[in-house]
This record gives sequence, C-alpha cells and structure tokens, in this order.
Amino acid sequence: MTESAEMSKEGVMSFLRSRREQLSPEQVGLPSFGRRRTPGLRREELAALAGMSVEYLERLELGRDTNPSHAVLAALAEALRLSDGEKRHLAMLVMKRHSAGLFPAPRPVSDETRPTVRTLLNQLDPTPACVFGPICNVVAWNSAWETMVRPLGFLDEDSPNLIRYHFLNPMARRIFTESNWAARADEMIGLLPAARPDWGGAEEFRALIDDVNVAPDFTSRWVAYPVVDTRPCGATLSHPVIGIMNIITEVLLVGEAGQRLEMWLLVDERTAAAIKASATPRPPRRPIEGSAPG
Repeated sequence: MTESAEMSKEGVMSFLRSRREQLSPEQVGLPSFGRRRTPGLRREELAALAGMSVEYLERLELGRDTNPSHAVLAALAEALRLSDGEKRHLAMLVMKRHSAGLFPAPRPVSDETRPTVRTLLNQLDPTPACVFGPICNVVAWNSAWETMVRPLGFLDEDSPNLIRYHFLNPMARRIFTESNWAARADEMIGLLPAARPDWGGAEEFRALIDDVNVAPDFTSRWVAYPVVDTRPCGATLSHPVIGIMNIITEVLLVGEAGQRLEMWLLVDERTAAAIKASATPRPPRRPIEGSAPG
C-alpha cells in the first residue's frame, strides 16, 4: 500500500468517527437519555440510521473493511448529515484509497508556482494577492500584498506560513475582530484534511502540526477534523498603517501541488485608494531559501 493510500485509509476512519462524535441525537430526531460517556451518536444509533449492522460500522471505523460500496457511503453521508463539501471530501478519500496509482505523485509542499501564475500576480496589482500551497506556505506574492502584510510582521519569517502566523503570532489577534479571526482559523485548518492524503507524511506537514499544536484554539479545531468549502468571505482588519479595512477574500485553485491564489478585494474606496497610493509596482516576490524576503 502506498503512503498516500494509507493516509487516505486513516482519513476515512478518522473522518467517519469525527462526524459521528459531533452529531447529537437531537440533530437526527433521536431521544437523548442522561449523560453519555462519549460525545455524539452511539455506533448503534448511526448504524440504525444508515441501515447497517453495528458490527459492519465498527469494521469501517476501525479500518478493517476498506472497500465500502457507494450505497454504504451514500447511506452514511445521509445519516451523518454531511454537507456537500464533506461528501466530496469523503469521496476523494475513498478514491485515493482504491485508485492511488491513478493520481499523480504529489509535488513538494513548497514547490514553486508556474511563471505564468507569477505574471498573473503582477498584473493583479493594485489588488493584493498571494499564492499558498497545501499547508498554507506562501510561495509567491505581489507588491500590493507585500505592502499590506509587511507591517503585520508576516514576512519576518524565511518561509511565511498562514497557519503559523494566525495561531502563533499575537499580531493576528490584534488585526482581526474576534469573529473574523475564528472564521479565518476555521477556513485555513479546513484546507489541511484535503492535503493530508498526499502530504500528511511530509516532514513539513508534521512540523507544522507539531508547531501549532501548542495553541489550544488550533488543537480543538484539528481534533474536530474540519472540512470547509473555500468561498468568498468578508473580514474587517485593523491595519497598523492604513487603519480599518473591509475586505473580501477570494481563493482560486491554481498551479501545481495544491496551490491556491488568494486575492484581497478591497470593498472600501478609502482603503483601496490608500493601497494604490502606497504600492510601488514590482515583480511578484518569492521566498529565497536561506534568507528573509527583502
């Protein structure tokens, strides 16, 4: 079994258990009697809802049955009240578990993005934009984005990472409102389960999890096995130079190695004018190994 297939197997097991444990009896129309030793539905309750035996569900959750039929998966998805994004994630885990040979070998986590994507970054100025990889390492950005984030201390590290910054840098708590900080945290951690089958065994992936596991807000979210759809979302930032900013982030899948292009759309005319006035057109920046971005 390939490492990717093994990761997908573990992902199916962990995902099914996490969703059962997060679903209360009341959410599925079942009575709840007294306190429960463990949170969520009992196996026998989920098995009854999905029309299968408790023994078979146990084999699935423990990884002893690794070839569930489409009908079984559809029944579980319905019983667990999975969202569309969660259904797609489960389907992808199963596909990679059984058809790993059909998927191309994953590129390195911090692989460079295509020259054409870097050109697109440059042409997006004065819209701030960056490209980040599957574990949120930022691999390229344009001058407008640098103007925005350098005063925030984000580019102080040699290899900027959105998740490390968000959970470990106190500045992140100061620039976002509490609700925006939480929404951003959920969004970023929700990208990691999709990366885990391909990059979960990579040293950079493990190092990231080890680093941010010291933050309780990360640990609680990580244990919950979040899966989110990346959609445009609004945020209010308190920028130390520009002041209050209202933005909408749009994220598009680009390049190789699970890379995404994130654009900060400035919905406030005053903010947009300030960014345009302060930005000096330069080629897109990339971290240089062994030195801090200048």
